[in-house]
Amino acid sequence: MELDLPLIWAGLIATAVFMYVFLDGFDLGVGILFPFAKAHRHRDVMMNSLAPFWDGNETWLVLGGGGLFAAFPLAYAIIMPALYLPLIVMLLALVFRGVAFEFRFKAVRSRAIWDWAFALGSTVAAFAQGIVLGTFIQGIPVEGRQFAGGPFEWLTPFALLTGVSLVVGYALLGAAWLARKTEAELQDWSFALMPGLMVAVVVAVGAVSIWTPLLDSEIARRWFSLPNIVWLSPVPLLVLVLAALFLRGVARREEELPFFCAVGMFLLSYIGLAISLYPYMVPRAFTFREAAAPDVSLAMMLWGAGILLPVILAYTAYNYWVFRGKTGEAGYHH
Repeated sequence: MELDLPLIWAGLIATAVFMYVFLDGFDLGVGILFPFAKAHRHRDVMMNSLAPFWDGNETWLVLGGGGLFAAFPLAYAIIMPALYLPLIVMLLALVFRGVAFEFRFKAVRSRAIWDWAFALGSTVAAFAQGIVLGTFIQGIPVEGRQFAGGPFEWLTPFALLTGVSLVVGYALLGAAWLARKTEAELQDWSFALMPGLMVAVVVAVGAVSIWTPLLDSEIARRWFSLPNIVWLSPVPLLVLVLAALFLRGVARREEELPFFCAVGMFLLSYIGLAISLYPYMVPRAFTFREAAAPDVSLAMMLWGAGILLPVILAYTAYNYWVFRGKTGEAGYHH
């Protein structure tokens, strides 16, 4: 039996993208919340809760982008020109954020500047990622095998909505991360933020979910025709169930449940996105099979991925295991 290499690679890239959203999502979320912390020592603890993880989390972004380039070169050649500006802004924001992360621990008089740099870099990166997502969902104009739009094709109301939605979603993940990693006043502050953030997330997810079928009749048919509506209805219903469990966990001050409920909501939203867009790699233009590299290339790369992915997963799991537990003011920068 021959392996379905395009499907395997589409799955690998989708997994890498979700791992990035999950792991760097709470990371960016803490940065989004950073300027609202009540005290300087709280910001130190917030930074220290991320210190062992933040740069390793971005491994998955590299894997997703590099995998798209190597495994689906046609999709890469169309998507990149359509999204050059938001992607460049996102990468610059991530660089600026990384510099701010290190510099604020060394700075004395300029620490407030680096605090704002960290927060701004996190927020801009999250917003730019949401813009990229919204542009991808709404479709990219293609003629032949080339991008046929302008440099501001991404600047649409729907893409702006997804940008704001992702910022709010990451902030929810960040607050839930702080609730499980911190104690005392900072943990109390995190718990206080979470109900309002959850309401905002549910509203944002609902708005995007309603708008998406209006963009494309094929997506509307996939979700609302019979019997699909019966088979697919558990996805939005489970989102609401997880939101309710999240709020119950917050009310009971459970430290783990809210975080994993928030992650589950992201996963279900990601599954909903996959249902809406499958089998397209470039929505409404090229499927993942049409955009894939030759099978010989995919097979050779799969050998490398088979070695590299277990190493990345093992290192990531080990890192989170070693640095489990609560975070204090004295981190590895001190």
